[in-house]
Amino acid sequence: MGNIEELAQVARALVAPGRGILAADESSGTIKRRFDAIGVESTEDNRRAYRELLFRTPGAAAFISGVILYDETIRQNGAEGSPLSQVLSDQGVMPGIKVDMGAMPLAGAEGELVTEGLDGLRARFAEYKTLGARFSKWRAVICIGENMPSAYAIEVNAHALARYAALSQEAGIVPIVEPEVLMDNSMGGAIGDHSIERCYEVTRDTLREVFAQLARQRVAYEGMLLKPNMVLSGKTAPDRAPATEVARMTVDCFMESVPAAVPGIVFLSGGQPDGEATINLHEINVYAATVRAPWQLSFSFGRGLQAAPQQAWAGKTENVAAAQQAFYHRAKVSSAAREGRYSLEMEKEAAPVG
Repeated sequence: MGNIEELAQVARALVAPGRGILAADESSGTIKRRFDAIGVESTEDNRRAYRELLFRTPGAAAFISGVILYDETIRQNGAEGSPLSQVLSDQGVMPGIKVDMGAMPLAGAEGELVTEGLDGLRARFAEYKTLGARFSKWRAVICIGENMPSAYAIEVNAHALARYAALSQEAGIVPIVEPEVLMDNSMGGAIGDHSIERCYEVTRDTLREVFAQLARQRVAYEGMLLKPNMVLSGKTAPDRAPATEVARMTVDCFMESVPAAVPGIVFLSGGQPDGEATINLHEINVYAATVRAPWQLSFSFGRGLQAAPQQAWAGKTENVAAAQQAFYHRAKVSSAAREGRYSLEMEKEAAPVG
């Protein structure tokens, strides 16, 4: 087990007031789909160029505490020859690493998934430590659908998350534990038309099992972060709940299931449009203040921070400054939301870089 106080210091720094995490850990398949949408070929050089423009955005480090990297990225050098992990560290931004190998069909549970990647993970952690990783991430996916999720799927995924987290802490790397209850049918056999009440029940049951498994695996809560979904109506639900209800049900759900010793909760955007994720994060922090929730409530957005800069960049060198401006702006408004200070007027502001 790594030094618990050192792990706790890193965990607290990642959720320092006003700051959150950029998830730039898309797999090769995922980033290819994103690049296809903007007409860019997914070559190693293009992937590096795109991610480097994000990492070098002037002023963004005021709002971004850490970046989750993909295996390819943590091994890459930037255009000037410095490792990309060093580019981040030099700005006071901590490099992290995605370590799971993705979700696969769960045997004996049609339509449900389990995340793989535990084999050889101890050795991979040792290497990632030498490459500069300060924290890590493992994602499990839970589908809501007819007769889903099963208690079996929740237990198997929670057990894997806990095994991963224990190995991460052993290596002196802060684990970000990500149990995502999906809002749509992007994976598995879920339909995505469930109510917010159903999402509440599944998220609560999942989180309770996750923390029970973490305790059994002797994971120190103070040296980890939780990366959950917000409690949301399904993406195709006929009457989706408003942001104020999302906030109340999300925080209430966590008050029932997440130990106060956890330093912070960093939300995934989970397929929400930029604006929806930002407004929901704002309302969550406003409501959390009224009930004195014990955790920092921040963000670990992928699409919520990247959709705008990807569109602005479109693979063209001459668009780098515009893409950086778009990224800076999304980081700035996400920072305001995690402080409960966001307003729609901020979306109308110019977003100067620097």
